[in-house]
Amino acid sequence: MNKRQTLFIFLLPVIFSTGLLLTSCTEEGEVISKPDEFTHVYEASENKLIRAIAQVFKEKGFGTATINQETNEVKSGYLIQDDWRTKGIARIKKINWKECEVVLSVITEKKISNGWEMRRLLGKKQYDTFFDAIELQLYQEMYKVK
Repeated sequence: MNKRQTLFIFLLPVIFSTGLLLTSCTEEGEVISKPDEFTHVYEASENKLIRAIAQVFKEKGFGTATINQETNEVKSGYLIQDDWRTKGIARIKKINWKECEVVLSVITEKKISNGWEMRRLLGKKQYDTFFDAIELQLYQEMYKVK
């Protein structure tokens, strides 16, 4: 065998597996009736967490977030792409004098013939990425010079 044939035999499985990976990314998600919620606890005040979450929603492309100080809730607008729309909701609950719990839900819906159908596209790993971004933004909020 010459070098070209050896290279082709080596690259063929790599190209094939890459193709399978790319087609699996177009998965339409599992239909759900209730949005997933994941929680994370932070050592911060409610106000700083609210500002950090609103900033993360903005950075992730969800647009300007709506903050409800009475219920300690942050909601993003819908991010619409093709036949999909996504919205983020975070509720903050004070646990004690130094800790707050954040309940995060990212709602993804697909347009169907008679409206919108809720689908699960994000898993625990993607929510952890959101929580990491919130933590980083929280540190920036805590150390802002006023």
